Amino acid sequence: MRFLRRIRNWDYRHNHRLIRLKRPTRPEKARRLGYAAKQGFSLFRIRIRRGGRKRHCRKGIVYGKPRNAGINHIKLQKSHKEVAEARVGRALGSLRLLGSYIISDEARYKYFECIMVDPMHKAIRRDPRINWIVKSVHKHREMRGLTSAGKKHRGLRAKGKRATKARPSHRAAWKRQNTLKFWRYR
Repeated sequence: MRFLRRIRNWDYRHNHRLIRLKRPTRPEKARRLGYAAKQGFSLFRIRIRRGGRKRHCRKGIVYGKPRNAGINHIKLQKSHKEVAEARVGRALGSLRLLGSYIISDEARYKYFECIMVDPMHKAIRRDPRINWIVKSVHKHREMRGLTSAGKKHRGLRAKGKRATKARPSHRAAWKRQNTLKFWRYR
């Protein structure tokens, strides 16, 4: 298995950053996420650079207080998986992203497979199990944190009292806690 993984990584590394696949590398995982080997479904492999995020500023100079002067040891709040989903979603604007899963990683890169659905295909529009994704509210759900990976980084895996500061979003929760509300007639 280790040898097979090494061969696969070599192949992935020498291919393009984004590539369409004929069949899933992990069929059991793909089917668990909703993939079916029928018309309207497609699979794409995406390559993501590993590591943290570097602050984008000219010559590494931040004109501000010392606490904001860091350049290198900055981590993105999103996971690599969500970054991968967003990149695939941007490249393939007419398709809808259903889900994704990791297939391999090495020193420099992580590789993910993304399941994409064509919302205009008759086979998708007629199938009651998947035609929820046809609605326009699901356009670019990967960019708005509505996929499984997006909900995880937004803290929406927790429910009840553990998520009072996360629901409906952390900004909405902050606004709710910092807004004075008065009765009209008081």
